[in-house]
Amino acid sequence: MPALLRQLAGLGGCTHPIRLDGHRTEYTVDTRTGEIGNVLHHLDSSSLPAGHLLVRCNNRRITRCAACAEVYRRDTFHLITSGLRGGKGVPERVAAHPRVFATFTAPGFGPVHNRPTGPAGSVRRCRCGALHDPDDPALGTPLDPDTYDYEAAVLWNAHAGPLWRRFSIYLRREVAKRAGLTQRAFREHARVSFAKVAEYQKRGAVHFHAVIRIDGPEGGDTPPPAWATAELLTDAIRAAATAARVDGPVIEGRPHTFTFGRQLDVRTIRSADFDGGQELTERAVAAYIAKYATKGAETATGALDRPLRFLAELAQLDINDHARRLIRTAWTLGARKDLEHLRLRAWAHMLGFRGHFSTKSRRYSTTLGALRDARAEWRRAQALEADGTGPDTTLVLAHWIYAGTGLTDAEAWLAETLEPAPGTEGEPTHG
Repeated sequence: MPALLRQLAGLGGCTHPIRLDGHRTEYTVDTRTGEIGNVLHHLDSSSLPAGHLLVRCNNRRITRCAACAEVYRRDTFHLITSGLRGGKGVPERVAAHPRVFATFTAPGFGPVHNRPTGPAGSVRRCRCGALHDPDDPALGTPLDPDTYDYEAAVLWNAHAGPLWRRFSIYLRREVAKRAGLTQRAFREHARVSFAKVAEYQKRGAVHFHAVIRIDGPEGGDTPPPAWATAELLTDAIRAAATAARVDGPVIEGRPHTFTFGRQLDVRTIRSADFDGGQELTERAVAAYIAKYATKGAETATGALDRPLRFLAELAQLDINDHARRLIRTAWTLGARKDLEHLRLRAWAHMLGFRGHFSTKSRRYSTTLGALRDARAEWRRAQALEADGTGPDTTLVLAHWIYAGTGLTDAEAWLAETLEPAPGTEGEPTHG
């Protein structure tokens, strides 16, 4: 029992671990001749208390595994932060580069229940006449479902990623235009870097939050030109967001063209601390973006966090009618031959959106993979130090195969007796 508890504790609170069959052997190696010597350690999955090697699932969704989602959230926080103030291989001078925090919304598909705000943040009544509570399940649902444009809503989600790519191309053009440079010359003077995350609104439409920065020609390693300012960047973003559009399919004679919504919020990021609640700080931006990196359609609309196999499953699911109609629309559109490339049935649970939730340009900062590799290397170094062996004196041979997912009932019961992983005791903190 103590050995099983230690194995479960090593999962760090993961509730859906991957079960592996196989073995791992460490040998000593003569650094002068390269000759393999004695066996230092041998691990066989059949000898472990759980009967398998258990490794974390690393699922980013908070509804699937709170512990692994918390690790993903913290990694995203550090990825965003390193691009704002330096660190993790990014020079600290990036903190002086022009950068903004921008939110790009979806267009309207029909009026929905909401909580409109008035002067000084006061909440006004909805169009339906009610003063909705923040947790009212009616929020985001259509006032008239029969006239709500479900087809356009699903297709918007399916084209949101391509629309962002079009915007990023236009943005570089707009910045170059304001600097009086051609596209070719612009690359010799500056570079636009970004990191963004997708968020579902209550109505089920994807919108984007992004940190956008102007660097020198080599990215964060070089200072931006003197003409690069946050004001110039803001003006270029507004122009690019207005111009960006993607042509969608023609369905039953109806053409679809997709643009961002009229609500575009662009705010300069300051390095200072909050000043009477007015300054948008690096830490606040990183925490805000990281929060949405672990959430999907299921946290906004009550939809699903896994793919559907059959449409008949919808009848058994505890979801609201609005989410049900969005999923059904995606499934129906997915049967069309001319929309096969959108893979709407495979992504019906995501209401048509099939893009990555967090993306960044190459030069913005470090990567999630680099953060994971650094964490694994640190753990290996700790283990080698405990064993008294050096990293250059061992050879590791391993072979593992997939044997299943999750814990047995007894293992799950034991895991619940352990202390929760840091940050997963309740709603994840903002770091």
